[in-house]
Amino acid sequence: MSEWVNLTAEDGHELKAYVARPAGEPIGAIVLVQEIFGVNKHIRSVCDGYAKDGFVVVAPAIFDRFERDVDLDYSPEGWKRAMEFYPKLQPETTLLDVAAAYEFAKKCDKGIGVVGYCYGGLTAWLVAVRGEDYKMQPSCCVGYYAGGIGKFANEEPSCPVMLHFGADDDHIGKDQIDAVRKAHPEVQVFIYEGAGHAFNRDADPKAYRPEAAKLARERTLEFLKENVA
Repeated sequence: MSEWVNLTAEDGHELKAYVARPAGEPIGAIVLVQEIFGVNKHIRSVCDGYAKDGFVVVAPAIFDRFERDVDLDYSPEGWKRAMEFYPKLQPETTLLDVAAAYEFAKKCDKGIGVVGYCYGGLTAWLVAVRGEDYKMQPSCCVGYYAGGIGKFANEEPSCPVMLHFGADDDHIGKDQIDAVRKAHPEVQVFIYEGAGHAFNRDADPKAYRPEAAKLARERTLEFLKENVA
């Protein structure tokens, strides 16, 4: 079962969130953070997938600060519009919106994990290292292809973290991954050969790499169940 709900961030901003629920009693909750294409069909399907695995999943519409109901595809026009939104995103306000989703997820009264993709992957890392400043203490965080993570590599996570990167990702330099590994050898970092950026994005044939996506999801699900459920 899924629905859209209304949330209010701590600064008074009102935003929507997509909520997917399992058929039975939830084993935990996930705050799922979008790519730069909005809470689109692909992201909603990812939410629905984790709901089938037993989680309540809450995906805040972080673009609501700029425009409501943004739902972009991966066409040239979709990319163009996504790139118009990207410079507007600021970690401080994004974390406020994620915190609003986290507060909603607390209703589940179970552990909460944060999972993010692309920009959301970076946000998941920021929740791990800065979440306590926003009243978030997740059980764990998972970041897929977290671009820009090198800038924040020396900040200290407050929970277990797992990170996934494609070996052929031309958006994220190896130096960024190495910076995380050097600063935090305890963080689980996985590199997928033959995969580039957004390898989990099954709605985009140019990016999708099914074998890497399957393995990363299996690892993520096991990690979530270990730490959240």
